[in-house]
Amino acid sequence: MKDLDRSAFASEPSGGEGGGRSRPNGDGKGEQKPGGGPGGPGKGGSPGAQPSRGLFGLLTVLLLVLVAFALISSGGQGQRVTLAEFEALYRNGDIRDGSIEIRENAIVGVQRAQGEGERDRLVTVAINAATRTEFATRVTELTGGKVSSRPTSPWLPVLLTFGPFLLIILLIWFFISRSLRSAGGGAGMLGSFGKSRHRTLSKEMTGVTFKDVAGIEEAKDEVSEIIEFLKNPKKFTRIGGRIPRGVLLTGDPGCGKTLLAKAIAGEADVPFFSISGSDFVEMFVGVGASRVRDLFKQAKESSPCIIFLDEIDAVGRRRGGGFTTGGHDEREQTLNAILVEMDGFGSADGVIVIAATNRPDVLDPALIRPGRFDRQIAVPLPDVKGRLEILKVHAKKVRLGPNVDMERTARGTPMFSGADLAAIINEAAISATLANKEFIEQEDLEEARDKVKFGRAKRSRVREKDENKLVAYHEAGHAVLQVLLPDADPLHKVTIIPRGAAGGATFSLPEKDRMGYGLKWLRSTMRVLCGGRIAEEKAMGDVSSGASQDIAQVTQIARTMILEWGMSEKLGFVRYAGADTKEMYVRDRDYSDETARLIDAEVRTLVDGAYAEAQTMLEAHWTQVEAVAEALLRYETLSAAEVERLMAGQQLDKPTVADLLRSEASKVQGESRPGRGADPDHGTPPGAVPSPA
Repeated sequence: MKDLDRSAFASEPSGGEGGGRSRPNGDGKGEQKPGGGPGGPGKGGSPGAQPSRGLFGLLTVLLLVLVAFALISSGGQGQRVTLAEFEALYRNGDIRDGSIEIRENAIVGVQRAQGEGERDRLVTVAINAATRTEFATRVTELTGGKVSSRPTSPWLPVLLTFGPFLLIILLIWFFISRSLRSAGGGAGMLGSFGKSRHRTLSKEMTGVTFKDVAGIEEAKDEVSEIIEFLKNPKKFTRIGGRIPRGVLLTGDPGCGKTLLAKAIAGEADVPFFSISGSDFVEMFVGVGASRVRDLFKQAKESSPCIIFLDEIDAVGRRRGGGFTTGGHDEREQTLNAILVEMDGFGSADGVIVIAATNRPDVLDPALIRPGRFDRQIAVPLPDVKGRLEILKVHAKKVRLGPNVDMERTARGTPMFSGADLAAIINEAAISATLANKEFIEQEDLEEARDKVKFGRAKRSRVREKDENKLVAYHEAGHAVLQVLLPDADPLHKVTIIPRGAAGGATFSLPEKDRMGYGLKWLRSTMRVLCGGRIAEEKAMGDVSSGASQDIAQVTQIARTMILEWGMSEKLGFVRYAGADTKEMYVRDRDYSDETARLIDAEVRTLVDGAYAEAQTMLEAHWTQVEAVAEALLRYETLSAAEVERLMAGQQLDKPTVADLLRSEASKVQGESRPGRGADPDHGTPPGAVPSPA
């Protein structure tokens, strides 16, 4: 129901739908202590270098083994010859005396150099177990016993047989021992799973202070007290007070919870640990709890400090609720570790936990009780004053034109979050840049607001004549009722230009921020929603799917009025809506079937009543509906003042879309032909430009 304040009644949707990072070490302070590290100081050198030395030693052993295998397998270097060729070389005196050696797998001799510039070389005769005895006997007889033999090592066969297996075992032992050292406090491999993945931020790294946060003054005041606690704790403990252990920031998405935490990091002169709730969850059971313990261990060593847990609902959901699988046990263990660390036997003052979530209703009660999260700070959607301040903060980064009215933009953006307002300024800057403007104008802000809320305008889309007429009457029905009903929000503008999923839209501009919804406003809004279908049916003699979004909105309003707000005379002052915890797959219903039938009947009565009243009003003012529809076909976009003039029977004197197109065409021709201005037959002044809409 929050979107009702900025709703547009869309029609004719396309497709038939309704319209420098610092990584801390084991001490958590982001620096390496001399002679210390994960293993602690005073252990004779830096333990961080041990894995490197072990790896270097392993590579050295592997290299030596490879060299040994190469020497053994090669059987010596030189030219391979047959035994007959070897005997011929010896008889010719080419083999040096005393150089012949009988080895395990070859007979080796040194051949004299054959010419100048050449060197002696080895010649080898390959032998094996079958030929060894015969070849050795012949060479011995040939040389008269002037040969030597190399004894065979008894370990060589053992090495060749078991060497590869020993090498594999050594590799496995190396990796396991390294993993065990990592689990004991080092970084890398299996031990890194249990280490906290937080980031340590400083005031220079965030670049955000309280001056950059606007529109949430009460929330700023409360977190400012936390900064004061950390800067001067004795001031508060002098009379027995205790620094809060936890602060929970709640609010809709985009309201500034994370921005507020960044501002705290920018203002505080203490270590700031930042981590997301999803960073605790891993595929291994118990990793999340291990990371929680590691995070708080480092935080206590750095106290006083701040821990920021973003999106804490990822691990802080209520235990034991809903249909869960085995993965839920891991989340519960992580939550239990957070509960114990925040307020258990080992809890310590000086560590303040700040958490943020947009689903406080699903958090476990043990997590949000006093003593853990002592304060719950609501970060609401900004009011008109807050929106103006937020727009001014973001407008400092861009160039604004003299016609920009920030108050008008702030008043025209009810129920917009800080993120939405930042997007409006950014989109306006992009739009002005694409239009080759020197600064942002008010029309750029208007277009950016509509783009952020409803999507980009599809100006190039070409529709059939009948489809265009249907959309025009549909939007005219909305616009006329918006003007006629005094309890409805004032009309802002109406257009038949497709935008986002809608083929046209009627924009309202609330006069003030609405904290609640009155019965008169709800009934008037329901009538306006019904006006589109009624007008298109009367004008075209047919209905279309363009009213699907209107039907969904009017049905939602009616059901909420009955189920939650007690606005039914038959059902009375009773709430029938179930608890919105998003934990149950089965719909939560605490009433009988008879009451359900009565609820359905009351919803139908409310909707039918609004439809009948809207139909009666449009029948009585059909001439005005036709005038607005025809004007939409001519101009495509009408402001509230123009709609009121048409309903009063007056005519509009601004150029039509066709006139603007002809003016643009003549302007292009004039630029291509110097000295020629606009065509006087077209009736448009030279230099006319299209309307921003």
